[in-house]
Amino acid sequence: MMIRPETRNDLDAVRDVHVEAFADDGRVAGLVDVLRATEAPVSPVALVATVDDRVVGHVLLSAGRLDAPRRLVDVLVLSPLGVRPDHQNRGIGTRLVAEARHAAEQTSAPLLFLEGSPAYYGRRGFRAAGPVGFRKPSLRIPDAAFQVATLTDYEQWMTGTLVYSEPFWALDCVGLRRT
Repeated sequence: MMIRPETRNDLDAVRDVHVEAFADDGRVAGLVDVLRATEAPVSPVALVATVDDRVVGHVLLSAGRLDAPRRLVDVLVLSPLGVRPDHQNRGIGTRLVAEARHAAEQTSAPLLFLEGSPAYYGRRGFRAAGPVGFRKPSLRIPDAAFQVATLTDYEQWMTGTLVYSEPFWALDCVGLRRT
């Protein structure tokens, strides 16, 4: 397996990864397409995992904002992370998260947020965001799922409410919907 930056030649394969991984009629794949095209204060970071030159996993870091008491702070959001179902449970997601955290450290963003399983992401350096001073952007996000990793440029005063970029709202990709 190899992890590398996404290229334009990967776009169709990345879409397929998310369609298969999320089985949601392409909503998450559409989010990736829109986030890539959205101007933002922090450039998106997209990585793919390949096996035998086939894209089997993908992770995207996109811009968000922290509404902190002193000022707005540009932050990153890890979403989505997808691995083809036939390649799950092989460490691909773990490697993608590790490489994404490393890539996030290379930016000026001080924080990396996500919505996800505390058991999964907790073992990968994330912690519950609420108890350390952050408010989730939506009531639909379970408290335990709202997580953060602090990066090198983090300072103690950086607390407040995470604000997702517009594509998350426009495509209704925030929190859980009751079915």
